[in-house]
Amino acid sequence: MIHSTSAGRLTVRVYRDRADAGAAAASAAAQALRDVLDRQNHARVAFAAAPSQLEMLTGLRAAPDIDWSRVVAFHLDEYVGLPREAPQRFDKFLRREIWDSVRPGQTHAIDPDGDPQAACARYAELLEAGPLDLICLGIGDNGHLAFNDPPVADFDDPLHVKVVELDDACRKQQVTDGCFATLDEVPTRAVTLTLPTLLSGKRLIVTVPGAAKHKALRATLEGPVSVDCPASALREHTASTLFADAAAYGDTHEDPRR
Repeated sequence: MIHSTSAGRLTVRVYRDRADAGAAAASAAAQALRDVLDRQNHARVAFAAAPSQLEMLTGLRAAPDIDWSRVVAFHLDEYVGLPREAPQRFDKFLRREIWDSVRPGQTHAIDPDGDPQAACARYAELLEAGPLDLICLGIGDNGHLAFNDPPVADFDDPLHVKVVELDDACRKQQVTDGCFATLDEVPTRAVTLTLPTLLSGKRLIVTVPGAAKHKALRATLEGPVSVDCPASALREHTASTLFADAAAYGDTHEDPRR
């Protein structure tokens, strides 16, 4: 670690590169899981599915002494309109990167095929069965959490899960991240957990690597707590730690609270 600070209640740790940041996030997530499983029979965990999470997921699936058979796994969002076999589907991503390796006792995938509103209701019912003990997430280039882009983000959203229109910045990120070849291929709608659902997680591990995240990360740490940067709400969560690399954070001699 090359720098440590805080922004509101959010702990911020900065590492030299994305490999170190991802490894540290994985270690923190693994320990959070062990702590939960020491206290109770099951851990309910929700995962983001994005290239920014790859190093963290690599470390987490290799972490020792986690009884994954007692883990109930969820994910944060899913595209509407992609074929079930499309590799960009987020449940496919998580199966490739972690679930097929660690074999959680239960995995709950968002299935928006057919009727996305009905899928929201089904997933909300699963989420309402108990609190999320751990959420592993990132921050979008536009400051979104999951697919709560600024135009649709609502800190007081009455829903647990909803259908949203994706804004242009979010869709462009999917191309620059290498998930789609062209903007026309990126779906325009998605199902997402809402901000209140995400912020109700007992422990949040936030992994933010890469220079493309710099503007959004600075807004998260320095700007007003506003839906203009949905991730700014992390500063009010009581048990959140953000792991960034130097490229995302910028000059470590600057204090984000300045």
